[in-house]
Amino acid sequence: MVESFDASRRRFVRGLAGAASAWPLLGLCTESASAQFATASDSGQRARPTPVLEGTEFDLEIGSLGVNLTGVPRVATVVNGQLPGPLLRWREGDTVTIRVANRLSAPTSIHWHGVLVPADMDGVPGISFNGIGPGATFSYRFTVEQAGTYWYHSHSRFQEQIGLYGPIIIEPRGGERHAADREHVILLSDWADCDPEHLYRTLKLHSDYYNFARLTAGDFFSDVRAHGLRATLAARRPWGRMRMSPTDLADISGHAYTYLMNGAPPAANWTGLFQPGEKVRLRFINGSSMTYFDVRIPGLKLSVIAADGQDIEPVPVDEFRIGAGEVYDVLVEPDAARSYAIFAQALDRSGYAFGTLAPREGMKTSVPPLDPRPLLGSIDMPMMRAASGGQADHADRMVRQDQMGHMEHTEHTHDAAGPAGANGAGDMQGMQGMQGMQGMQGMQASSAADRLSDPGVGLRDNGRRVLTYSDLHALTGPRDEREPSRQIELHLTGNMARYVWSFDGRKFSDSQPLRFRYGERLILVLINDTMMQHPIHLHGMWGELYGADGRFLARKHTITVQPGQRLAYRVSADALGRWAYHCHMLYHMEAGMFREVLVEPS
Repeated sequence: MVESFDASRRRFVRGLAGAASAWPLLGLCTESASAQFATASDSGQRARPTPVLEGTEFDLEIGSLGVNLTGVPRVATVVNGQLPGPLLRWREGDTVTIRVANRLSAPTSIHWHGVLVPADMDGVPGISFNGIGPGATFSYRFTVEQAGTYWYHSHSRFQEQIGLYGPIIIEPRGGERHAADREHVILLSDWADCDPEHLYRTLKLHSDYYNFARLTAGDFFSDVRAHGLRATLAARRPWGRMRMSPTDLADISGHAYTYLMNGAPPAANWTGLFQPGEKVRLRFINGSSMTYFDVRIPGLKLSVIAADGQDIEPVPVDEFRIGAGEVYDVLVEPDAARSYAIFAQALDRSGYAFGTLAPREGMKTSVPPLDPRPLLGSIDMPMMRAASGGQADHADRMVRQDQMGHMEHTEHTHDAAGPAGANGAGDMQGMQGMQGMQGMQGMQASSAADRLSDPGVGLRDNGRRVLTYSDLHALTGPRDEREPSRQIELHLTGNMARYVWSFDGRKFSDSQPLRFRYGERLILVLINDTMMQHPIHLHGMWGELYGADGRFLARKHTITVQPGQRLAYRVSADALGRWAYHCHMLYHMEAGMFREVLVEPS
């Protein structure tokens, strides 16, 4: 018998409140990421290898651990006393049992991100199960139906932010398609030296608090000298009319975050070993709470061979963007006995995670300079072009001429109240009947494009070969070749003034489940009416991307929707039960960009 939605929603909210009340206070944020990097080295912090657990029986213990990542002692929530948690190695086709003991004073949970499991094993409190209470042990048991690189993390309030995550490697029964001489997992994350509840409250009170790229009067006059008064005013006028800022790239920046590679800050110099001439597989996992990373290894070509655990035709690139929750496997072939920098800069260029590939421990290499901070253009907000005509084109030209410039930050409001159809029982109707700013969002929705070949803001025309979704080509065809019988359209919406995020203008607490009929094939259409990128994750089912020509591209469990983008993908409702569907930016999810998907017998 399926529990009523209202009852489960109340339990979901109570679970979040209970988890929040019992976490240790971590204090105020430190002043700057650069200071953190320096003190990390001075404090003797060194990268340690991630322990590996193999087999079919696992015992995991969730508890607290004192850590010193930045020169400031703090408390993390961890698995088996490790940050990140141990690497779990499974084998395709095996049945695994994972006993998770909670040693915290608050409820906890573990979700197996991207792993296809029965609904009651998915690990989402209030949706999949009740959570794991203090002192309790919960046994997960399921058959592993896939292979590849995945990860696990808490789905209880902000525990993921303070350390509860770890990698998974599932070995294929038939052996790896892409052979390698050795491999390394590279798990990227973001760490704050303060209570995540403090971060969240700050965003609620001042959503632009961590944006330090806002324009000063001096910047304005510098632009006037460089471009003239008329050009400068023309470039700023569309943003002012929209009440938006082209610098609004990340909610939380390197001012509050230290970016980690396998739990190590840049100064700790995490190192992966190789011998010249070897083929090395690097399994990149973005386990961050709120950060998009742009990854490259200067001096090495990256051959991308898997996306979200699924093998693809190798794609040679210099760089790739990885959103929170996404996974990419790459092959590199270092042929010189020297060190190479693994450089993962945050999208807003406020900091970076860093490590080294080297023939021996202790070798270091120089850190590449951060790219100029990118600025959003009209391509990232199509309604600007509709509202301002040629002024948006002129603004884009100024952005390209002066990427180091900073534009004035004004709060922007994207609060949609369009009808949501029959909550999944029929087609979503989109945004209609809106006035003023909301009407401009409607213009955006009608002009949004799929842009699968667009690498995104900050990566366009940067002189490097950058991976895009259109480059992904699975080695096998779609698992379900039927044509979809139904389409569901959802708008990604938000109100930055109140820091509320939602689907179709309704946050989770005010929404009803999306209902899928078991066995049906459908299209999910996501239209991003916000200025931010959103990595959208559907539990329990694969999303299948198709190109503009109708050709199947690849399967993914987490799909980035860029600002102003309209992105459609296909889903087969082949998993009965209740599932989470949400933005994988943790604070966006907690602020309302979350829906339940109910797959019911047809």
